Amino acid sequence: MTGTPQKIRLVIADDHEIVRRGLRMTIQGETDMELVGEAQTGRQAVELVSRLKPDVLLLDIQMPELDGIQVAQLLHAQGATTAILALTSYRDDAQLYAALRAGVNGYLLKDISGDQLVQAIRGVLHGQPQLHPEIARRLMERMPAPLDPFAELTAREHEVLVWIAQGLSNKEIGLKLSLTEVTVKGYVSGVLSKLHVEDRTQAALLAVKFGLVASDDLPSEV
Repeated sequence: MTGTPQKIRLVIADDHEIVRRGLRMTIQGETDMELVGEAQTGRQAVELVSRLKPDVLLLDIQMPELDGIQVAQLLHAQGATTAILALTSYRDDAQLYAALRAGVNGYLLKDISGDQLVQAIRGVLHGQPQLHPEIARRLMERMPAPLDPFAELTAREHEVLVWIAQGLSNKEIGLKLSLTEVTVKGYVSGVLSKLHVEDRTQAALLAVKFGLVASDDLPSEV
């Protein structure tokens, strides 16, 4: 006899009640999600995540006391395992790059639909970086353009990169290639190092830009 599947536990951090209400209604409409806390300031967000240890934090970038980027930096420094989905109305490049450097797992604009948001929440738990389509396009346009960015990759690393671009987690890649998760993690580190990128999202965008995978093969929010 199997138990009831564990729900995705979420915390919302936004200083606008109307935004929190909309996010709350979206989450409450999903049977596999549970809202466990709400924060109106950045300091409250850090406290709630530290105490409740949710699976996902929906984090507004523009927050009082501590902004979303500072919240992400603090949680990362504390070793928090909560996935962070940054939500913002702003399309500022400096803010985008600061958020990515702070370790957020996704960067979404607030004009996304409820369906897109719940897909992003589920995706980020499977190790899939989540980017608003407009943000993904802008990052692709700014990627460096070496003559052959994949020249240093081994055949196995090429395979791993393809699966990274399609949004698979290390565990899922291991199942595909009959490798242990630890071994896959090593390959992923090698791929990122050889491509001179900081994370899986940038590696995936580079793979699309240079035709290693088709854009249609990317997860819907990347």
